[in-house]
Amino acid sequence: MRSTYITKPQEVQRKWYVVDAEGQTLGRLSTQIAHILRGKHKPTFSPSVDTGDYVIVINAEKVKVTGRKLDQKTYVRHSGYIGHRRETKMKDMLVKKPEFIISHAVKGMLPKNNLGRQMFTKFHAYAGAEHKHQAQKPEVLEIKN
Repeated sequence: MRSTYITKPQEVQRKWYVVDAEGQTLGRLSTQIAHILRGKHKPTFSPSVDTGDYVIVINAEKVKVTGRKLDQKTYVRHSGYIGHRRETKMKDMLVKKPEFIISHAVKGMLPKNNLGRQMFTKFHAYAGAEHKHQAQKPEVLEIKN
């Protein structure tokens, strides 16, 4: 009798990866980061268990976007009060909070449930080249464009 192997949460081995976003296309970068956060690159991947690794993104301010997204794409937020809907263009967001652009794209590519929110906690983005996770000894991950 054969049975499907399901990874148990306590058996998961996690690594830390650092990704340089300089000159990378936003969508292609985000899909590969989401792939690693889910753990789909591992042979022990299980859809019902968080088997992913930690990902640190540096140089988020130097990410590229194609087409006219800088002028046309908007990020919308709402406080819940009448008339408190706020829109921010991608161009302005890249100046104010560049790490938000990458985190927003990656979060949208993860499952929309408790497991997806748990996976997203392993993601860290920084605008500059410095990050505060040196103690974890992250490996440099080359993203293919």
